[in-house]
Amino acid sequence: MNFFEHQDRARRKTKQLVLLLALAVVALIAITTFAAAALVYLSGNAEPQAYEHAHTFWSGTLHALSVQSFLWIALAVTSVVFLGSLFRFMQLGSGGRAIAEAMGGRLLLGQTTDPDERKILNVVEEMAIASGTPVPPVYLMEDDAINAFAAGYRPQDAVIGITRGCIHQLSRDELQGVIAHEFSHIFHGDMRLNMRLVALLYGILVIGLIGEFLLRSSRASSLVRSSRDKSPGGIMLVGLGLLIIGYTGTFFGNLIKAAVSRQREFLADASAVQFTRNPDGIAGALKKIGASSEGSTLHNEHAAEFSHMYFSQGVRLFFNMMATHPPLDERIKRIQPRWNGQLETALHGANTNTNKGSKTFGDETAGFAHAATPNTASMTINSGATATLVDVGDINGGIDINTTLQQIAQPTTAQLSYAQTCLNQIAPELKTASQDAFSARGIIFGLLLDAHAEQRNRQLALLSEHLTTSELQTINPIIHASALAAIHLRLPLIELSITALKQLSEAQQQDFLSCLNVLIQADQKVSLMEWAMYRIVLHNIRREQQPLRTRSLLEMHEDCQLLMSLLAYTGARHQTEAENAFAQASSALPFKQFTLLARTSIKLDVMDAALERLNQLKPLQKPQLLKAMSLCVMHDGKLHTAEAELFRALADGLDCPIPPQLQALPITTR
Repeated sequence: MNFFEHQDRARRKTKQLVLLLALAVVALIAITTFAAAALVYLSGNAEPQAYEHAHTFWSGTLHALSVQSFLWIALAVTSVVFLGSLFRFMQLGSGGRAIAEAMGGRLLLGQTTDPDERKILNVVEEMAIASGTPVPPVYLMEDDAINAFAAGYRPQDAVIGITRGCIHQLSRDELQGVIAHEFSHIFHGDMRLNMRLVALLYGILVIGLIGEFLLRSSRASSLVRSSRDKSPGGIMLVGLGLLIIGYTGTFFGNLIKAAVSRQREFLADASAVQFTRNPDGIAGALKKIGASSEGSTLHNEHAAEFSHMYFSQGVRLFFNMMATHPPLDERIKRIQPRWNGQLETALHGANTNTNKGSKTFGDETAGFAHAATPNTASMTINSGATATLVDVGDINGGIDINTTLQQIAQPTTAQLSYAQTCLNQIAPELKTASQDAFSARGIIFGLLLDAHAEQRNRQLALLSEHLTTSELQTINPIIHASALAAIHLRLPLIELSITALKQLSEAQQQDFLSCLNVLIQADQKVSLMEWAMYRIVLHNIRREQQPLRTRSLLEMHEDCQLLMSLLAYTGARHQTEAENAFAQASSALPFKQFTLLARTSIKLDVMDAALERLNQLKPLQKPQLLKAMSLCVMHDGKLHTAEAELFRALADGLDCPIPPQLQALPITTR
């Protein structure tokens, strides 16, 4: 099952989940109605026909309430569940961060000198760069158990949570297996399903919480009221009924949660093996959980609420049918069919050596990344001034389209090694700067500086109008170091910086984006890479809802025509090349009338809106679009580094993480 099939499966599972929980609410309404009818019947206040025609308690209860009363009860139960779920959705509005903080997690900062903390940050950074995604924030839970989770509504607000016991007791290979497992949940749409489960189950639980509140209040009031006042007893009875009903609903809701969760854990395990090509890593982590005295049980008051999110079972259970994870031995057997059943003892201070003799990828010749051969297509970015499209890149390479599509969210060991090499090649001052929100801005500023000294000085002069003198002096070395970074390090630098940039307040983010626009528009020309970098930053730091994936490719004729025209002109030296590239793209799309647009009609602000709409495609429709994009940029059998990175940037806007294409990158040995 590939990335898009996983996404489609998650979408269908969400529909099934909503249906199951709707049935649970219907059952709650039925139970509540019956309980209310029984109470009314026994109190003697039922409808007259209940006593006239009742031969048994059951028949009397069935006639105790009017249709109007039933409708009011149904409305009340539905409203409580809906408002409770809505309240929880709003509480979790910040995405994965809200879950991590509720679990007592502490955000790990890149400047940490703790060996365990540095080890996990390195593993997460490597996995993100190898996958072609921004590095998610990592939260540490001070718990001796071996466990972890990924949480968020979409990859852009995802976080990784991990226990101290996990990073302290597992080897680097085992940690890599655990993190690969969590990344699979991020890529495959499991996180959003998990977040919805939390909110919907909380809505059902609210009925029980109301009952619990009524019980407490009735006990308190009974101590101060007269013995003749029977109202506390009635309130207590109602509270007890709601408590039983609410927790019964929660019990069945948790059964649904467990059933939804278990199968996905097998898929995440399999994906982790695919990511790392090392079944011993994740299998070793599972064995150490089985051998550890702490196991994977988390010591937090919210552990049960988020139990379906963890790497391994996070709460102790009395009934196996409530387990959100398959048994450890079954998971290990699927990964290692010949496993002899022996568990490994968790060794404290596990080996953290990361050198595996992987091939090293060298730097390009130092220099500014932007080429200077302008074309003449009139373009705009956002609502700013008109600018000119500029082509960049001159490194030849090759790439297989089918391999590219198969590698989406499936990085290879070569790409993991490449990610390690990239991290080693990034200048230490830039690595440090990427971990601080203030300094990370300087990295992005530097990536947008022009190759020509005169234009570069103009950009810096304009930037000085938006920053204080002290700010500019502080980040000026970072800006210049970033501008000198090799072309293949540009996206890794952005991916490293995203986590820090997310820490900016909304006002600070707006100021930062304004500065980017100033740098981009300084020469009245916008290179495609400038626009693509801006798109990546905006797409990953902006707080927005994940789009509904409901649209068909056939509905997107104009948007596809604009996107393919843009790509066709990217590497074309003349009109004929652009027409050939566009024709290649057309062959993979289902449109009968599909015409290359004129350069002058391509506007980047229109392209922004087109990408937003294309991101609403159904998951199984996106491979066809990506294949057409690949054919377009590869029409001449070559892929320039800049084209490969532009392709990845556009795919990022479609929420399709493309790993680095190693064939298109310069390789050197040291």
